[in-house]
This record gives sequence, C-alpha cells and structure tokens, in this order.
Amino acid sequence: MLRTRFRNRLWTLPIGAFTGIALALSISTPSARSEDAGAAKSPVVVSKDVQARALAVLRDALKAATANSDKPDDFIPPMHAAEALTYAGYQAEVREKLGPILPEEKLGKRRCGWARELVRAGDLAPVADLLDVLASKDENEQIMAAESLYKIGEIGDGAQLRRMMEQCPKPVGRMMAAGALARSGNLDALRRIRAALKAEDADSRAMAVWLLGRIGDKSDVPALTKLVGNERDDLAKNFAFHALAFLGDADGATAVERNLTHPVVDVRSLAAETAGLTRNASLIPKLVKTLDDPVLDVRVRAAEALLFFTTGTPRALPDDFARDVYPASVANPRYSEGAIALLRDGSLLFATSEFEGGAADDSRAQISARKSADGGLTWGEKRVLQENTAKKNVMDVSLVRLGPQNVAGGPLGMFFLKQNGPEDLRVLLRISNDEGATFGPPTVVTADSGYFCLNNDRILRTKSGRLIVPVAWTADGVKTDKYVSLANLSDDQGKTWRRGRGDVKMDRRGAMEPEVVELADGRLLMILRCQMGYIGVSYSKDGGETWSDAANWGVKSPESPATIRRIPATGDLLLIWNNNYVVGADHGGKRAPLTAAVSSDEGRTWQHTWNLEERPAEAYAYTSVTFVKDRVLLSYYVDDEKTHRLSSRFRSIAIRKFYEK
Repeated sequence: MLRTRFRNRLWTLPIGAFTGIALALSISTPSARSEDAGAAKSPVVVSKDVQARALAVLRDALKAATANSDKPDDFIPPMHAAEALTYAGYQAEVREKLGPILPEEKLGKRRCGWARELVRAGDLAPVADLLDVLASKDENEQIMAAESLYKIGEIGDGAQLRRMMEQCPKPVGRMMAAGALARSGNLDALRRIRAALKAEDADSRAMAVWLLGRIGDKSDVPALTKLVGNERDDLAKNFAFHALAFLGDADGATAVERNLTHPVVDVRSLAAETAGLTRNASLIPKLVKTLDDPVLDVRVRAAEALLFFTTGTPRALPDDFARDVYPASVANPRYSEGAIALLRDGSLLFATSEFEGGAADDSRAQISARKSADGGLTWGEKRVLQENTAKKNVMDVSLVRLGPQNVAGGPLGMFFLKQNGPEDLRVLLRISNDEGATFGPPTVVTADSGYFCLNNDRILRTKSGRLIVPVAWTADGVKTDKYVSLANLSDDQGKTWRRGRGDVKMDRRGAMEPEVVELADGRLLMILRCQMGYIGVSYSKDGGETWSDAANWGVKSPESPATIRRIPATGDLLLIWNNNYVVGADHGGKRAPLTAAVSSDEGRTWQHTWNLEERPAEAYAYTSVTFVKDRVLLSYYVDDEKTHRLSSRFRSIAIRKFYEK
C-alpha cells in the first residue's frame, strides 16, 4: 500500500510521513512565487461556535506533545496542532505549551518537530538544533532535519544541504535537500525537482509532486496533469491532484472536495489541510463535519483549515523593493555605513551611522537603529544604539552573531569605530545577550595606536569559529594617508583579540577598506579598495595570520569599497561594487552604478551582472548584505548629488532574481 511505503520504506522515519511534507509554508515567510506577491486576502467568516470547536480540538491535541511515546502517530498530531495554532495567531500559546526543547530530545524526530514548531511560532533560536541534527552522521536524522528546515524556510549556511542534495544515497534525502534549497532561492535545485517528475523511482516522483505544489508555479501544471493521467495508484494520483489544487487548478480543487470523505486517512488529512490553505470557502460545511472524524490527525487538519479561514493571509513581499529608512535632512545630512541583523523573533534591526551638522568623515555622529516586524516594508521609531562617546564620532557599524551556527538567538556583537582624531581611530566591540535591547561594555579590538579603518558589515566568522576583523591601518589618517590592510583575530568569540602577523600593501594610497570571505578550499580571500582601477585581492592560507601579495582581481572599479558574500542557497559568491572606472577621473570615477554579479567558481569569473541602482543624479556605496530565508537584504548610502546629502536605503530582493539577469 502506498501509505505504508511512504511512512516506512520511503522515508524510514515516522515524522517524515507523506502528510507531513504537505505542511503549510510559514506564515512569516511569503511564498517565493512571484504571482503570490500583492495585497493581503481578507478573512472568511466562520462562526464563533465553529472556531471554539476547532480551538478545542487543537488544544487537546497539543497536550499530548510532551507525552513520552515513541509512536509516530502519537507525536505527529500535536505538532500539526502547534502549527495550526501558530497559523491562527496563537504563537505565544504554542511557545508556552511547548517550552524549551526537552533535554532528552538529543536527536531524531521529536527534537526536529519541537524545534520546527517553536521556530514557526516565532522563536528562531531552535534553528540551531535543526542544524545540529542535519550534521548528524545518521542519514535518517539528516532527512528529518532537512524536512523541518524546508518547512520553516531556513538552511543555515546551506553547505550541508548542498552536499546532501548531491551525495545522499536515498532519493528522498536528495529531494528533501533540494526542496529546502529551492525554497531559499536555488533555481538549480528547483530544476532538479521538476526533472524528478520523470524519475524511474516512485519515491522521487512522489516527493517532487508535493514540493512543486508548494514551491512551483503555474508552469508546472501541465507536467503534474500528465502525471495524474499516467498514475495508476489511487493514493499517488490524489496526492498529485492536491498539488494541482495549490497551483490553482480546477480539477485539483474538485479532487480536494471529493477527498474530504476519502476512506484512506492520509488522503482525508491532506484534503482538509489543502482546503484551508487554498482558501476554498465552499468547503467550510464539509470541514465542520470533518471535526468529528474518528482519526485525530484528520480532525486537527480540519480544525487548522477552519481557523486559517478566519485569519486572512498576510501581504506577500514583492520580489524587489526598497525603503529609504533614514532620509537625510539639514540637521542630519548624512546617514551611511549600515548593517542589518535578524533577531530571534524574526524582526529586523537596521543600524546606521547618523551624522549631525556635517557630512565629513570626522563630523559628529552616533549609531542609530530602527526595527521592522514585516520584512522591511515598514520601520519603527528611531533609537540610539551607540551614543557618541568619542571626541569626533562613532560610526561604521557591523552586527554579527558570535556563537556557533550563526543563527538568531546567540550573542549579538556590535562592532564600530570610535574616532578621537586622525591618530586615534579604533575598533570596539559591544555584545548584547537580549537581541540588541542593551549592550555590554566595550572591548577594544585594535589595541595598537594609529588610524584603523573598519568598513560597515565586515566581520567574518570562519568555519573553525575564528572571528576576523579586516581593517586598513595608517599611522595618521591625515598626514600619512598610506594604508596597509590586515586582520585582527579572535578565537574565543570576541573576548580577546590580537593582530595578525602579516599585512597587505599596494601602490599610491595603499590597500584600503578590506573585506574577507572564506573559500571552499579553506583559504581566505581579501578584496581591497585601491587607486589602481580594479579591485585588489590577497589570499591567506593560515586563517588570516599572513597574506599573499596584492594582485589585480580582474574586476574594474573606481576607488570605492566592494562587498562580497557567499549565497547560502547556492554556495556561489555575490559581489556588489561600483562597476565604473574612468581613467583620469577623480577617485577613478563616480560611485555609480551599484552593480551585482555572481560567481560559481570562487571569484575567477562572474555572471548575471545586474545594475541594482543607476539613477543619473545619485551615487551609492558602503553596502551591507544579510541573507534571510529566500531574500538578500541590502543597505547602502544614496548620495544626492544636488544636495550632497546621504540617505541610508534598505533593499530586499528575492535571491532568484540575481540569477535571472
């Protein structure tokens, strides 16, 4: 029987029952499909009595979550109930009922389910638990973790999932990893899923069906329709019908209605869930009757569907949008050098340098911040994150997680510059253990004398756990103005720091404004601002202690900073810089356009070049890059050449768009 194959042979793990794969996308994460972007949909009226019955079903089911049972059917309904209560707006109740992950849940299905539902209910810290399970040597536990990560739209740095997609011996493991990566913006993973519809093994085909129902688009309807026509097994056929329903197909919607009374439990359960998530209000009377189904999980799914109708759907984020979160003014003529952090509750913290009275590098400045609870569409009130404790200013903020796994919930480090004068510019670190509400006392990162220049959003945490702060140094920022670049290092999560033994030199003004990224072979790559008409580059084989001589990277650039990061979903490098070098021009040319490009060979060649900004009367620089789910979050200054004021802009872009250019 197909149900037994999926529950026992295909997945070999109870929480991976095929019904589980049809889990709804997180309400905090809009679908990646572009046609889903737009206005929110209004709630549908469901009587108070029906809502009360549905809530009672879910709350009774959730009580069983802490029961000590190894039976999968005892654990799956409580997790589905937690999911449903989260969708209905009872996130706080779910977090309270589940509480912290039980100490005895070291690995396996219960730890994955517990962590997944806590994350879905608004606590991102347990993502670290899922990444721990993903790193297990047990293939079944890896698959369970990949399943849960797919459901909540999280992938960590993506490296383990990319290996799993290529190397997992089990087809379901490869497909599950592909699903998590595709949901996070990996178009190649999505192509693999589509190709699996024609796979010889039924396991891969079945997995591809449901993944495409959730992360595919209407172009997948013909292939799914063809599969339905060729499928002989009734259960598999109905799974495909349900996937079609998610993509707006009329035959799929008809099948969902029919399947609410199907004799097979898995089909009834999936039909109830699909009815709610596709917002088929005509099925409300049948869903009410399904609240009396003899099987608990079917009742839970019906209750979930009925409550989902009452909440409406949130507005999906556009594929690409921008907000000038910090517009410049007469009083504050410069907002620049920002950084963005994802907080434990899923909100964003955007900090930037706020100058007062002047826009020069030595004008007075503090670091201010705003928060967003809706992915950057709107922003809250401004507050001071770091007051000006220097004779000149504090500026150039970086926000970085200092603990293992680099996920929300761990210590949040705020690095910044404290400038007392041209011979006294230092890097300081303050650490927050309450998600940026408060920060501890400062630690000096650069203890030597001189002028240390650290760009915003430039701290690297390597796979070994070493923190690397790349800086450009000169003895005097006015008199000497000849920079060398180097790295300051910490191997104890920022408690103590030391200067690396080597440095990087270049001609003219020298090697300026470095950034470091870790390469696949373990080396470190440092990119450099210089006056040579290109981006400079240097390499380290010893974790940032010493560096090779600077060389031409082959990417033309004016004298302006570039930003480089690794895209978690694909493993490719993303470069953002000013693609504009003019021989003989001041600083080698204007800081425009602001350009992005992608490299799949560790920076040797670049593709998908895209001018992100290119308005005639503006310039752009000092970009920060933060990856959140399937999006790239950027901040950068926008220089209005008419007023000579600099505003700080937030930009949110779906990762897949960087590959469509």
